[in-house]
Amino acid sequence: MGIAKAFRILAVALLLLTFIPFGQSQFPTLAIDLLLYNSAPVLALLLTNRSLKGEALSVRFSLQLGLLAWISGSILSSLAAVYFLPEVIQLISNFLYLLFYPFMFFVLPRLLRPSRASSKIEVIDSAIVALGVSSICTAFLINPVLPKFDGEIIDTFFAIIFPVADVILIALIFSLAPWHRINLRAMLITAGVLIFAVADFINLWLSSNNEYRFGTWSDSLWLISIVLLAEATWHKRDESNEAVPTHPFFMAIAVIASTALLASLAVKPSYFPNFILGPTIATLILAFIRMFLALKEAEEIGSERKLARTDELTGLPNRRKFMADLIEFSNTQGALLLMDLDGFKPVNDRYGHAVGDQLLHAVAQRFRRALPSHSTLARLGGDEFGVLIPGDYEGTMEAALALHASVTYPFAIAGEEIKIGVSVGFVMNDGTRDMMHRADQAMYKAKREDLGVCQL
Repeated sequence: MGIAKAFRILAVALLLLTFIPFGQSQFPTLAIDLLLYNSAPVLALLLTNRSLKGEALSVRFSLQLGLLAWISGSILSSLAAVYFLPEVIQLISNFLYLLFYPFMFFVLPRLLRPSRASSKIEVIDSAIVALGVSSICTAFLINPVLPKFDGEIIDTFFAIIFPVADVILIALIFSLAPWHRINLRAMLITAGVLIFAVADFINLWLSSNNEYRFGTWSDSLWLISIVLLAEATWHKRDESNEAVPTHPFFMAIAVIASTALLASLAVKPSYFPNFILGPTIATLILAFIRMFLALKEAEEIGSERKLARTDELTGLPNRRKFMADLIEFSNTQGALLLMDLDGFKPVNDRYGHAVGDQLLHAVAQRFRRALPSHSTLARLGGDEFGVLIPGDYEGTMEAALALHASVTYPFAIAGEEIKIGVSVGFVMNDGTRDMMHRADQAMYKAKREDLGVCQL
């Protein structure tokens, strides 16, 4: 058995010892309530120096600082109870307990999720569910306890803020569930967070009924949570990278519930505690941001799809789009035309590619004007174009002749008059699969024999 594993077992053993009632002392003792109680979490913290070696520094330090904050708060609380220290020590202890949560909000998602970067929408989806669920739980689980508090404001604040933070942490953990597979690390972290929240709720209930006693079994529940969180770091995270997006149903529930709670607070302000305003408003704001990003993403996807099927130089459909349209065109009466410019290469060689590009753009404009509005014109590559024209033979042949005639007069480009021609291969749609091949043969025959328009 390795030394690290032995110390992990020792931490569990020390934890279990805290549940044993050593005598019936009326007051907290140094040996049990200070040394024994805090030994298990201190040992668990020290062991993370080894278990977190493979993690990023931000993850490592965040978890250790979070655990250190909680342990420091626990030690101060124990000292205050054993030596009857001033109340300000307990106040400092509570603030240290509170520091535990920001570090957990940061580090636990990084311990659960694959190490890949998350998109903005993924993060916002998780935040919407987490805040929405925390609003619901805070309103319906914590609110019934509030009227029973009649102590100092600062005591009430800490008694409430811890369970509220627990609810947010639980919601965060479950909102991240789709982003990782169930494994031992995920189960230990989830169990640790749930037990931590249970401990806070139990002690909240005991405090509200004046039944809480320092150093009893309810305090040991926190130790179980700390040891479980530390133990989770010894097990591997899920690196499958097979994330499933947060289901829209959960986001819809979060947004609807937040809207309902906000409306309830407006109609009857005293029905729910005012502090749920924060997460409810944050949920709705994030929902609007999510909607904006989704619309922007959809627009970008649409633009990318258009660019993927569009020739950048001429703005015409490219070969991919043309071939897809040709499949749909196979059941339509009409003609397929393939066109290749005559004399384009000498223009490129003499004037350069910049002029050649301007010439292609000008040719595309003339072809557009020569075709019926319901036709499809595409640049297939280089100086080759394709056309799909619905209609009968007479109409489609007339369009083919118009295309040939459209380039017979010169193009004025860069102060030069440039003359080119075009050879057109014409094939009526007969439902066969070799239309492109036959149109290509017709085009090259027109070029070889200077026919202008050739039909096969």
